[in-house]
Amino acid sequence: MAVFVQIAQFLLSLSILVFLHEMGHFLFAKLFHTRVEKFYIFFNPWFSLFKRKIGETEYGIGWLPLGGYVKISGMIDESMDKEQMKQPPQPYEFRSKPAPQRLLIMIGGVLVNFILALVIYSLILYTWGEQYLPTANAKYGIMCDSVALNMGLRDGDRILSVDNRKIDRFNDIFHDIVVDEARSIQVERDSQKINIPIGDDYIAALLKSEVFITPRFPFIVQGFSKDSPAEKAGLLPEDQIVGLNGKEIKFFDEFRTEIAGRANEEVTVSVLRNGQKMDFSMVTTDKATIGVSAVVDASRFFELKRVEYSFLEAIPAGISKGFSRAKSYLKQLKLIFKPKTRAYESLGGFIKIGSFFSTVWDWRSFWEMTALLSIILAIMNLLPIPALDGGHVMFLLYEIISGRKPGDKFMEYAQIAGMIILLMLLLYANGNDVVQLFRK
Repeated sequence: MAVFVQIAQFLLSLSILVFLHEMGHFLFAKLFHTRVEKFYIFFNPWFSLFKRKIGETEYGIGWLPLGGYVKISGMIDESMDKEQMKQPPQPYEFRSKPAPQRLLIMIGGVLVNFILALVIYSLILYTWGEQYLPTANAKYGIMCDSVALNMGLRDGDRILSVDNRKIDRFNDIFHDIVVDEARSIQVERDSQKINIPIGDDYIAALLKSEVFITPRFPFIVQGFSKDSPAEKAGLLPEDQIVGLNGKEIKFFDEFRTEIAGRANEEVTVSVLRNGQKMDFSMVTTDKATIGVSAVVDASRFFELKRVEYSFLEAIPAGISKGFSRAKSYLKQLKLIFKPKTRAYESLGGFIKIGSFFSTVWDWRSFWEMTALLSIILAIMNLLPIPALDGGHVMFLLYEIISGRKPGDKFMEYAQIAGMIILLMLLLYANGNDVVQLFRK
């Protein structure tokens, strides 16, 4: 069921973004009296799910959710309508319009996507505000995965700064280390400040890390797995695990470390229940677990910071957040072109994007993801690759600067080359998704 919820959210988000992106091209085309022959959400090779002609434009829904398109008269695009281009130019055609007007038609989709992201972020802040864990409030320190441990971090370290720059939000630590390619982390360990260098070889490992660091927290039972030894022994939700085989346990990571390697072994687990300490004997599973899930709600253990916004306050805050997200994504793109980071191995397609959506229908999460995808769509479309908006913009800027218009035959070949490049990128990204599925 969770997968279907993610798929539904992904398709709804994609439909909204594609519709509004193509609407941007459509509106500018109409503004400059340019004929639009087709307006499609999703592609429609061979057949359409729905189509209807209103005036001079055919509106439709395709069956292939890889994007959408508007077919503008007199323009070499993915339709590759060569016959039309052989005819004399007509006043209503794209090729007959001045270069500045053609430029606005081409960037219309990108403009709408970016403005949409700013509007969504503003409305999210106005409706829900913000709540986050300040780094300074992670009072128990951190829990580390294997990558963090290999870097030199330890469970219980308290993050002070990254590159000697304080990070206000705990969830921004990983982002700032990877995206800004930080060289060091400063932590407090045993009341001493320690500087931990970050080598170039760790960026690639960090990009593949699913957890890296999380706030350290006490081990409070949330629920049980099927045939849980702990549940059978008598543990209850909200019990706090405080010991294993007589050894004191304060935090979840301590229990995880202590029980490792104790497969199919009888153990004694100590818990606090209503302030009273109790002991329970049980036999661990063949995976050295006791079949318990832990409470991970940060609000249970830490003081979170909450910021509310009035409507007028939310607008500049949303705009700032949108520009910040765009800047961050541009930095992430830069990593792909640095072989040492091996960021290209983390490129994903539709499966990876869909997995970012919540497994339960959460409107705030949905709109957050839609705003981010809108920014990504805008930036990706501006890449100077023929067949993307950015490719057309590149040739138009050349025309405006040089005063010479690229020939139709050249544009035709460029369009074909761009479509081949995009197809290869699409196959590579979605191929990475398939490979990751088999590795799990």
